[in-house]
Amino acid sequence: MHRASIYLAAGQWPTEKTTGSLTLDFDLRHRRRIRLTTDQGDDILLDLPQAAAMADGDGLQLDDGRWLKVQAALEDLVEIRHKDPVHLMRLAWHLGNRHLPTEIRHNVLRIRPDHVIENMLHGFGAHLQRTLSAFQPEGGAYGHSHEHGHSHEHGHSDEHGHSHEHGHSHEDHHGPNSHD
Repeated sequence: MHRASIYLAAGQWPTEKTTGSLTLDFDLRHRRRIRLTTDQGDDILLDLPQAAAMADGDGLQLDDGRWLKVQAALEDLVEIRHKDPVHLMRLAWHLGNRHLPTEIRHNVLRIRPDHVIENMLHGFGAHLQRTLSAFQPEGGAYGHSHEHGHSHEHGHSDEHGHSHEHGHSHEDHHGPNSHD
């Protein structure tokens, strides 16, 4: 099994040397070490020095010198719109406060389906539409997206200046008494 231990962003690797591709959803594009199967059916070991949030068009070099093009798989997503751009920014804040991977486009936000979040967004007057598209959420303040239910080493303050230490589960953010 060949190893892919060199990752370069789109425009930084020799695309003319592409010998195969990997079509991966967002979760599989944000890894350090995992066994993957190329679109051509070859098993490889992704073995990067650190986790990378790979995007569509990025490249991985195999230990034999060959290059693979990373392709973003289509995923079931929810597009969020609001007629008021300021309110759309507030919706983005609510999603970020819940550490939800969110893709920010010109006049639309994209998230993965989540009925609790969708109900909250409807309550804030958002217009939601399902779509099948590649998902490339923002990296966040620390350069990577947060997964649901993991612990944090940092605290946050809410809009009232109250400090919050995280280490909560995904569900902690969605209760009817949430102060968000």
